[in-house]
Amino acid sequence: MYYSRLKMLGIISVCLIGALLCLPNFIKSPSPALPWRQVHLGLDLRGGSYLLLQLDLKSLQHDRLQSLQDQARQSLLDKSLGYRDFQKDDQAGVLSFEARSESERTADMKAVEAIPQSVPNEFSISEKDGRILITLQHDALLQRAREAVSQSIEIVRRRIDATGAVDPSIARQGDDQIVVELPGVSDPEHIKTLLGTTARLTFRLLAPNPNVASMGSTMLEDISTHTQVAVQDHIDVDGADLTNAGAVIDQQTGGWAVTFQLNSTGATAFANVTRENVNKRFAIVLDNKVIEAPNIINPITAGSGQITGGFNARSASDLALLLRAGALPAPLAVVEQRTIGPSLGAASIRAGIISLGVGFVLVVMFMALFYARFGLYADIALFANLILMVAILSLFQATLTLPGMAGMLLTLGMAVDANILINERIREEVKRGRPPLQALQAGFERATGTIIDSNATAFLAHVMLFVFGTGPVRNFALTITIGIVTTLFTTLLLSRLLIVRWYARTRPKKLPV
Repeated sequence: MYYSRLKMLGIISVCLIGALLCLPNFIKSPSPALPWRQVHLGLDLRGGSYLLLQLDLKSLQHDRLQSLQDQARQSLLDKSLGYRDFQKDDQAGVLSFEARSESERTADMKAVEAIPQSVPNEFSISEKDGRILITLQHDALLQRAREAVSQSIEIVRRRIDATGAVDPSIARQGDDQIVVELPGVSDPEHIKTLLGTTARLTFRLLAPNPNVASMGSTMLEDISTHTQVAVQDHIDVDGADLTNAGAVIDQQTGGWAVTFQLNSTGATAFANVTRENVNKRFAIVLDNKVIEAPNIINPITAGSGQITGGFNARSASDLALLLRAGALPAPLAVVEQRTIGPSLGAASIRAGIISLGVGFVLVVMFMALFYARFGLYADIALFANLILMVAILSLFQATLTLPGMAGMLLTLGMAVDANILINERIREEVKRGRPPLQALQAGFERATGTIIDSNATAFLAHVMLFVFGTGPVRNFALTITIGIVTTLFTTLLLSRLLIVRWYARTRPKKLPV
């Protein structure tokens, strides 16, 4: 029951620091230089938009098959081997071709077996009806999907951050879905367009006859002329090699354009293809649509270029943003969309504050009525507990949702439960005839073990909820977990300090329990 001056100073300092950390939630920052950390309101309190995005596995499989086809052809050519009738079955995930001659069949199979696999056991090589088959494995495709979702989350985050959205929540759901919550964004159409755009930029030569698709080419829409043109499937320069992009005004036409800069790999490839194909048309393809297909007049060796395509200021800025953020590994489709209005969020805040206020007042009245002075000390500790919870949430700029507010209310009940255990233990010791100081000592000692055990099990349970839960469940678990830590501090240290200081000052012959 002894508290040194240093221990008392430490407890009081923690409470004062907690009060200071709470201030940014109630007053405006006096200076932009100050680190003014606040609790952010979640989607259900502030209003905003909810989007559920799903990765297009078929597109992911199609792109990998196309890449494998290019690799297989290059591997065969590097070994001076021939092939005939390359076919691609997107539905089954199978590439097939025939050897140029029976004598080269074994060498052809060894050549395609040497193709690097992006994940272990990604594809298998077999032979059927005289054709060599390259078959993508389903498990490998799912693994690629999981990796693609992780990559997509980072790209989606960069795109959303560039729009200025405050405190977005972006998380994985399952193997192929992403949940995006945008508090304060009531019109998500612009962001939905940005997220739904793959932004896969490629540079390819047109087929020898742009009006007819031949082997190794595909008919794509030219949005500048609204016609179909045959574009070679082989990608000469990949947009993944872009290092920067920006929206500018074209000095010649006065319209908006997008400039881009390539890294050394892209610049070398761009220089090679433009040097070897002067006077041929070079298509700039964005998401399987031709933006423009100008003639190559001179080799372009600087590693930079400009895209014009009837842009306005917003579309040019959006395209530059998408190119800077990077291309998605596969398209993302919006499978669910919800918008919560600010009025509903305001009503939720009022309901949450009323529930917290009423619950707090009822608890304070109960403790004061049943435990007199010790109940008042428990109420002071309870108020400090609430302040410390908000302080920790503010320090980490956490997002508070309705389940989080429910977690705070539940924490107050758990904190009172700990104080009741202590007070009842002290009451029992008094009934046994112990003097005041011994009753206090025994009451705190015997209740402490029970309080720590019960809070430790609750702490572990809510840590598991936070680790394995998603969205509102995690927010609920976070506030409860923080509340358990602050409860142990205020119950076992602060309330005991208040009682000890009262006893040292008054030396009562009878405890008010």
